[in-house]
Amino acid sequence: MAAALAFPTCCCCRRPSLRPSAGRRGRRPVARCALPSSEKNSFSWKEYAISVALSAGLITGAPTLGWPAHASPLEPVIPDVSVLISGPPIKDPGALLRYALPIDNKAVREVQKPLEDITDSLKIAGVRALDSVERNVRQASRALSNGRNLILGGLAESKRANGEELLDKLAVGLDELQRIVEDRNRDAVAPKQKELLQYVGTVEEDMVDGFPYEVPEEYSSMPLLKGRATVDMKVKIKDNPNLEDCVFRIVLDGYNAPVTAGNFLDLVERKFYDGMEIQRADGFVVQTGDPEGPAEGFIDPSTGKVRTIPLELMVDGDKAPVYGETLEELGRYKAQTKLPFNAFGTMAMARDEFDDNSASSQIFWLLKESELTPSNANILDGRYAVFGYVTENEDYLADLKVGDVIESIQVVSGLDNLANPSYKIEFLDR
Repeated sequence: MAAALAFPTCCCCRRPSLRPSAGRRGRRPVARCALPSSEKNSFSWKEYAISVALSAGLITGAPTLGWPAHASPLEPVIPDVSVLISGPPIKDPGALLRYALPIDNKAVREVQKPLEDITDSLKIAGVRALDSVERNVRQASRALSNGRNLILGGLAESKRANGEELLDKLAVGLDELQRIVEDRNRDAVAPKQKELLQYVGTVEEDMVDGFPYEVPEEYSSMPLLKGRATVDMKVKIKDNPNLEDCVFRIVLDGYNAPVTAGNFLDLVERKFYDGMEIQRADGFVVQTGDPEGPAEGFIDPSTGKVRTIPLELMVDGDKAPVYGETLEELGRYKAQTKLPFNAFGTMAMARDEFDDNSASSQIFWLLKESELTPSNANILDGRYAVFGYVTENEDYLADLKVGDVIESIQVVSGLDNLANPSYKIEFLDR
């Protein structure tokens, strides 16, 4: 049986409150979606957050609307909502992935932040936005000039030459962006910003020298993604005159979820998901991964049993993930997860409601506006393991329906970061 998730509802209007905005995500008159070549109601945030917390639950068993037996709605699940919604959430999947890298280099972050802030600057109407963008560009340029040596010093030695080249390209690109702003060419800002942030992200990735921690021994023999990997998921769309098929690019983050991401990548290489239908698409989540038959997960041929993985959560500020318990169970109510449910298309593992360590093969993508549901106020952060984000064509997830077919999921890069791949062992034994 496919996992189920009760619709979160607003405590006043009793309508689904996490649906994508129809105005923002309307249908597109296109035949194919390919990867690019290069009602308001008055209610308090606390009432809303508690309502969401009471109504949401993602399970791999029978649907439920109730609260887990081990918790009480009277307990301070959300002890201080004002803390949790103190700032605007980062919604861009690329930005979330950049900030989630296990690095500690202040100089490169000082270049990155004003470039990321251009996104907010562009929310200002008309060409007035360009005044704010110009301040962002100048700040980033100064930070690059002043911190270049510190950035280079933070690179892994084997990647220093590549880092120097990227920083040179970044400096040139910042000059080009400055000229774009001076020419008042607003439409050209975002593409150039994306290009520059790709340079920054690559430099930051080159600062990670090896895998930063040891996975606990009890999980160390499982498939582990020790780094990152990128996959393309091609979905055949049925009964939609505006969309025939779509390719979603997904970045898997093994730095923060090595067991979860490794398990998924191993299943991808087994072609487990190829030909599988979308099993849930209700405006809140898109979900798949429940195989045919009575089993609710992947049956490992070597054991004849369902392979399960532990709940795996990396907390901001921790050096390694915590396993087997939710942050609520650990009493870490204000802890922020390194990979939050902020971006539209956040990818995570479904599991049984009453068993933290029951995830296997069922996965879901959250369709959510994070302004409406702040990080850690939606019962999902700290309860379910996020292990990646859809970084290209994520908006098209809202077009998927039950019965649409995953034609294939193919690895684009990062397969060499997969340790203990069980699919290889099985193939060698044949």
